[in-house]
Amino acid sequence: MLNRYEQFSFLISSINRDIQKIERDEMIKYGYKGAYAQYLIALSRNPYGLTSAQLCEICDKDKAAVSRAVSEMVEKNLIKRTGDNIYRAMLVLTDEGKKAVRYVAQKAEIAVDIIGNSIEEDERKIMYEVLKDIYKKINNISQNGIPDETKENI
Repeated sequence: MLNRYEQFSFLISSINRDIQKIERDEMIKYGYKGAYAQYLIALSRNPYGLTSAQLCEICDKDKAAVSRAVSEMVEKNLIKRTGDNIYRAMLVLTDEGKKAVRYVAQKAEIAVDIIGNSIEEDERKIMYEVLKDIYKKINNISQNGIPDETKENI
């Protein structure tokens, strides 16, 4: 039998892996790599653009992965760089990139509707509140570490 940590981390990891697979499968249908989905969505939330460093931070990806994806997305006319310095340039969506984001968003809404329709409205509200609370607490621990008084009680 799995302990609480194993069960929790397994479920969260599995959900994240399946979300990435859905993104990949849908982006491939549109003719692009699945990895582009997260970058395009992040850029759509920042209409004035993001630097590659900001994209790394928001998407939690390393510089090499972001650099490769950015070069490919520029080549495919999904994004463009503004400014003279390639490393500090702001990355913004092109019209083609905005179309790709709309496609991804539409597919994501369908997936969320499929999942959400199987859950009662009051249960869904509770689920999102619990997920927000879990996120806040995990984020706090990831930023500040596990409190020492907790470590001593183990």
